[in-house]
Amino acid sequence: MSDWGIALIAAGSAIAGSVVTGWYARGAGIRQAEAARHAGDRQAEALLESVRMTLSAEAGHREFARRRQVYAEFLGAAEARILTERTGRGHTDDDVLLQRALGHVLLEGPPDAAAAAQHLVDGLRRHERPGELASAKQAFVSVAQECCRPR
Repeated sequence: MSDWGIALIAAGSAIAGSVVTGWYARGAGIRQAEAARHAGDRQAEALLESVRMTLSAEAGHREFARRRQVYAEFLGAAEARILTERTGRGHTDDDVLLQRALGHVLLEGPPDAAAAAQHLVDGLRRHERPGELASAKQAFVSVAQECCRPR
Protein backbone atom coordinates (compact mmCIF):
# COMPACT_ATOMS: atom_id res chain seq x y z
CA MET A 1 0.00 0.00 0.00
CA SER A 2 1.21 3.41 -0.77
CA ASP A 3 1.78 6.24 1.61
CA TRP A 4 -1.31 7.93 0.25
CA GLY A 5 -3.48 4.93 1.01
CA ILE A 6 -2.16 4.70 4.52
CA ALA A 7 -2.73 8.44 4.99
CA LEU A 8 -6.30 8.14 3.68
CA ILE A 9 -7.03 5.18 5.96
CA ALA A 10 -5.55 7.05 8.94
CA ALA A 11 -7.50 10.20 8.06
CA GLY A 12 -10.72 8.18 7.61
CA SER A 13 -10.15 6.42 10.91
CA ALA A 14 -9.52 9.74 12.65
CA ILE A 15 -12.68 11.23 11.13
CA ALA A 16 -14.77 8.15 12.01
CA GLY A 17 -13.34 8.14 15.55
CA SER A 18 -14.10 11.84 15.91
CA VAL A 19 -17.67 11.33 14.69
CA VAL A 20 -18.25 8.42 17.09
CA THR A 21 -16.62 10.25 19.99
CA GLY A 22 -18.55 13.42 19.16
CA TRP A 23 -21.83 11.48 19.00
CA TYR A 24 -21.27 9.96 22.44
CA ALA A 25 -20.07 13.30 23.85
CA ARG A 26 -23.20 14.97 22.45
CA GLY A 27 -25.42 12.32 24.10
CA ALA A 28 -23.59 12.71 27.38
CA GLY A 29 -23.90 16.50 27.16
CA ILE A 30 -27.63 16.27 26.53
CA ARG A 31 -28.09 13.94 29.51
CA GLN A 32 -25.97 16.22 31.67
CA ALA A 33 -28.00 19.27 30.59
CA GLU A 34 -31.27 17.47 31.36
CA ALA A 35 -29.96 16.46 34.78
CA ALA A 36 -28.87 20.05 35.47
CA ARG A 37 -32.27 21.37 34.35
CA HIS A 38 -34.04 18.83 36.57
CA ALA A 39 -31.83 19.79 39.53
CA GLY A 40 -32.57 23.47 38.85
CA ASP A 41 -36.30 22.74 38.76
CA ARG A 42 -36.06 20.93 42.09
CA GLN A 43 -34.14 23.84 43.62
CA ALA A 44 -36.73 26.30 42.30
CA GLU A 45 -39.56 24.17 43.74
CA ALA A 46 -37.79 24.00 47.10
CA LEU A 47 -37.27 27.77 47.10
CA LEU A 48 -40.92 28.40 46.22
CA GLU A 49 -42.07 26.05 48.97
CA SER A 50 -39.81 27.85 51.44
CA VAL A 51 -41.29 31.20 50.39
CA ARG A 52 -44.83 29.81 50.71
CA MET A 53 -44.09 28.49 54.19
CA THR A 54 -42.56 31.82 55.24
CA LEU A 55 -45.54 33.78 53.93
CA SER A 56 -47.95 31.41 55.64
CA ALA A 57 -46.10 31.76 58.96
CA GLU A 58 -46.05 35.55 58.62
CA ALA A 59 -49.77 35.58 57.88
CA GLY A 60 -50.34 33.52 61.03
CA HIS A 61 -48.25 35.96 63.07
CA ARG A 62 -50.15 38.94 61.65
CA GLU A 63 -53.47 37.25 62.43
CA PHE A 64 -52.27 36.47 65.96
CA ALA A 65 -51.08 40.06 66.51
CA ARG A 66 -54.32 41.51 65.12
CA ARG A 67 -56.48 39.26 67.30
CA ARG A 68 -54.41 40.11 70.37
CA GLN A 69 -54.74 43.83 69.63
CA VAL A 70 -58.53 43.55 69.20
CA TYR A 71 -58.87 41.65 72.47
CA ALA A 72 -56.69 44.17 74.31
CA GLU A 73 -58.73 47.10 72.97
CA PHE A 74 -61.94 45.40 74.03
CA LEU A 75 -60.55 44.66 77.46
CA GLY A 76 -59.44 48.29 77.86
CA ALA A 77 -62.86 49.58 76.85
CA ALA A 78 -64.55 47.09 79.20
CA GLU A 79 -62.26 48.14 82.07
CA ALA A 80 -63.13 51.79 81.48
CA ARG A 81 -66.84 50.94 81.50
CA ILE A 82 -66.45 48.79 84.67
CA LEU A 83 -64.67 51.69 86.36
CA THR A 84 -67.56 53.94 85.37
CA GLU A 85 -69.98 51.43 86.92
CA ARG A 86 -68.00 51.45 90.19
CA THR A 87 -67.40 55.17 90.53
CA GLY A 88 -70.32 56.64 88.63
CA ARG A 89 -67.86 58.83 86.75
CA GLY A 90 -66.61 58.23 83.27
CA HIS A 91 -66.34 59.65 79.82
CA THR A 92 -69.33 60.16 77.60
CA ASP A 93 -67.80 58.08 74.84
CA ASP A 94 -67.08 54.99 77.00
CA ASP A 95 -70.19 53.22 75.72
CA VAL A 96 -69.34 54.04 72.11
CA LEU A 97 -65.79 52.76 72.52
CA LEU A 98 -67.03 49.60 74.20
CA GLN A 99 -69.56 48.96 71.43
CA ARG A 100 -66.92 49.53 68.74
CA ALA A 101 -64.48 47.21 70.51
CA LEU A 102 -67.21 44.59 70.85
CA GLY A 103 -67.87 44.84 67.13
CA HIS A 104 -64.22 44.16 66.42
CA VAL A 105 -64.23 41.10 68.69
CA LEU A 106 -67.40 39.84 67.02
CA LEU A 107 -65.76 40.19 63.62
CA GLU A 108 -62.40 38.77 64.67
CA GLY A 109 -63.89 35.80 66.53
CA PRO A 110 -63.73 32.97 67.17
CA PRO A 111 -67.27 32.35 68.44
CA ASP A 112 -66.12 31.54 72.00
CA ALA A 113 -64.35 34.88 72.36
CA ALA A 114 -67.25 36.74 70.77
CA ALA A 115 -69.73 35.09 73.14
CA ALA A 116 -67.60 35.87 76.19
CA ALA A 117 -67.24 39.51 75.11
CA GLN A 118 -70.96 39.79 74.44
CA HIS A 119 -71.69 38.30 77.89
CA LEU A 120 -69.47 40.91 79.56
CA VAL A 121 -71.12 43.76 77.64
CA ASP A 122 -74.58 42.40 78.48
CA GLY A 123 -73.59 42.32 82.16
CA LEU A 124 -72.47 45.94 81.96
CA ARG A 125 -75.72 46.97 80.30
CA ARG A 126 -77.73 45.19 83.03
CA HIS A 127 -75.58 46.91 85.69
CA GLU A 128 -74.69 43.60 87.31
CA ARG A 129 -72.85 43.45 90.62
CA PRO A 130 -69.05 43.91 90.61
CA GLY A 131 -68.42 40.21 91.37
CA GLU A 132 -70.48 39.11 88.38
CA LEU A 133 -68.73 41.63 86.14
CA ALA A 134 -65.34 40.44 87.38
CA SER A 135 -66.36 36.87 86.66
CA ALA A 136 -67.52 37.77 83.14
CA LYS A 137 -64.30 39.70 82.54
CA GLN A 138 -62.20 36.75 83.74
CA ALA A 139 -64.16 34.41 81.46
CA PHE A 140 -63.35 36.68 78.49
CA VAL A 141 -59.69 36.90 79.47
CA SER A 142 -59.46 33.10 79.72
CA VAL A 143 -61.02 32.61 76.30
CA ALA A 144 -58.85 35.36 74.79
CA GLN A 145 -55.69 33.83 76.24
CA GLU A 146 -56.63 30.45 74.83
CA CYS A 147 -57.30 31.99 71.40
CA CYS A 148 -53.95 33.79 71.45
CA ARG A 149 -51.93 30.79 72.57
CA PRO A 150 -49.51 29.62 69.86
CA ARG A 151 -50.46 26.30 68.35
